Amino acid sequence: MKVIVTIPAYNEEKTLGNVLGSIKAVMDQAKYDYRLLVVDDGSKDRTAAVAKKAGAVVVSHPKNYGLAEAFRTEMQKCLEMKADVIVHTDADGQYRASEIPGMIKKVQAGYDLVLGSRFKGKIESMPLIKRLGNRAFSRVLSNITGTRISDGQTGFRAFNRKVAEDIKIESNHTYTQEQIIRAVREKFRIAEVPAYFAKRGGGTKSRLMKNPFEYALKAWISIFRVYRDYQPLKFFGYLSLLVFIPGIIIGIWLVSLWIRFGVIGHVPLLMLTVLLIVIGVQVALFGFLADMFRK
Repeated sequence: MKVIVTIPAYNEEKTLGNVLGSIKAVMDQAKYDYRLLVVDDGSKDRTAAVAKKAGAVVVSHPKNYGLAEAFRTEMQKCLEMKADVIVHTDADGQYRASEIPGMIKKVQAGYDLVLGSRFKGKIESMPLIKRLGNRAFSRVLSNITGTRISDGQTGFRAFNRKVAEDIKIESNHTYTQEQIIRAVREKFRIAEVPAYFAKRGGGTKSRLMKNPFEYALKAWISIFRVYRDYQPLKFFGYLSLLVFIPGIIIGIWLVSLWIRFGVIGHVPLLMLTVLLIVIGVQVALFGFLADMFRK
């Protein structure tokens, strides 16, 4: 069995060397046939050099494309390297290398995708707004998939070759939720194991959360995208009701004025009523069409 431990990295020269060293120590002790893979996503520091010095296979992007594209590159390279099991972790040292063998054993036991859940383990440090965002994401994923997911945003996961082959990430925003949703739909077996989540190493700040308000905005946009792409009928149905119901209410009020007082007028309101009802119906129809062609 060949294991590839893969890491996306962007300007992580301060932490990457220690992370790779820890993984090597654990994997050597466990006597796995393994390789380390680092996808340097357009770093401007010595990330690639540090990875090469540690003995990792390095693939470098000419510029920063983001996590989703880095993950696609990882999967392509892992398949080229004939991986049987792929372990994906982060470059900042927040996940423990010592927990990797346990995740691999879970895959060997028959699970296709194993998620390292921070909320089932211990979290040393996580900003409140990020904690709430991760909880919200996980609830959305659980609702969409019908599978209880406690940490749908975790970057610490292990999976077999078939998952990498069959699940093609199409989103340009993140791979975390899409891989889980598609894995459930493809009837892969999914498990969660507790994962320790340490403070970010090297004295550096997260590149995913520079501003809490920006993070909150992006988190909600991502949640809306997930609903739009995977439950379009519900997404567009709610949007339809937001405009359809006010139109109906205004229309009923206008009709009541005519019945009770014989008042005929309020042309602007009448036009608004018709417009809202028509828009509501159109949005609902769009939801039905999107549901017909959803992935």
